[in-house]
Amino acid sequence: MKTHRLISALIAIALAGPALADCRVEYKAKQDNPLRLSFGTATLPEKACADKKAAARALAPQLAKQGWTLLSIVSILPDK
Repeated sequence: MKTHRLISALIAIALAGPALADCRVEYKAKQDNPLRLSFGTATLPEKACADKKAAARALAPQLAKQGWTLLSIVSILPDK
């Protein structure tokens, strides 16, 4: 009986999947005076995960608030 419950629970978890389809992006950014370069990762909402342009539109304002300029989106990865 315990095995049956365990299998049922595992199947339910597998079918449920993640609640959100967010993604992680790897990006390059810079700051001036003095020049500082950064390679970082950020989690973005699903609507920004379609392509690099959408990811850049979502991420650039966030980085700008911290004094960084987005140079490029390197890759888009599924969020774990």
